[in-house]
Amino acid sequence: MSEKLKREFHAFKLLLSSVPSYVTVGFVMSVFAMNLLANKSIDIPLDWLALDCGIIVSWAAFLTMDMVTKHFGPKAATELSLFAIAMNLVFCLLLYLGSVIPGVWGESYVEGSENILNTALDNTFGGTWYVLAGSTLAFAVSAVVNNFLNFGIGKAFRKNPDGAAAYFMRSYVSTAAGQFVDNLIFALCVSHVFFGWSLLQCVTCALTGMAAELIFEAAFSYFGFAACKKWKRDGVGEAYFDYLGLKGEAVR
Repeated sequence: MSEKLKREFHAFKLLLSSVPSYVTVGFVMSVFAMNLLANKSIDIPLDWLALDCGIIVSWAAFLTMDMVTKHFGPKAATELSLFAIAMNLVFCLLLYLGSVIPGVWGESYVEGSENILNTALDNTFGGTWYVLAGSTLAFAVSAVVNNFLNFGIGKAFRKNPDGAAAYFMRSYVSTAAGQFVDNLIFALCVSHVFFGWSLLQCVTCALTGMAAELIFEAAFSYFGFAACKKWKRDGVGEAYFDYLGLKGEAVR
């Protein structure tokens, strides 16, 4: 068992060194940002509709997972997702420590409201356990759904698996499913239980959030497709594939 764990850990280190650094950094930051922005709800004049500001960046995380799944496979994309979740938890811990350190936020200097604003900012950046737990669970499950569904759809395109039609189909369908799962789990675990959202609001939030994020995905997915073609052309990740005894095509 120890040898297997050592092999898996070494493969993971090769994966981190194989995925372009800008992709890993962008992925980690998008996961961190979408969880922080999820603390702010969007003011919408419809009582059956509820959205949070996490939708403006969560599409980037799913775009990254689609790219990594296409080139490195669903297992690698899921491992990278778990790495991003771990980094998010580390940064959340740092923000929490910052929130409990005695001091005053610059934005709290409003005469007569300093204590209220400072406490509110501490609570926002410090976070609450149920928001962090809910967002972590939601993203972990949705990452698995997105990555393996993306891979499964790609396997159906036998004639031209690297073509634009195959990439866009696997990307759009998996992102729609993954985003819906992510939004719904978070809404049910956090918004419904702690903020009193109705089940209708939870479902409509999941659906509308999915639609909004899918629009972003469609707008930027060409760049993911182009990046995957370049990675294949440049032999990105060959050390990772060689270590696993696989050809690139075997995991795509």
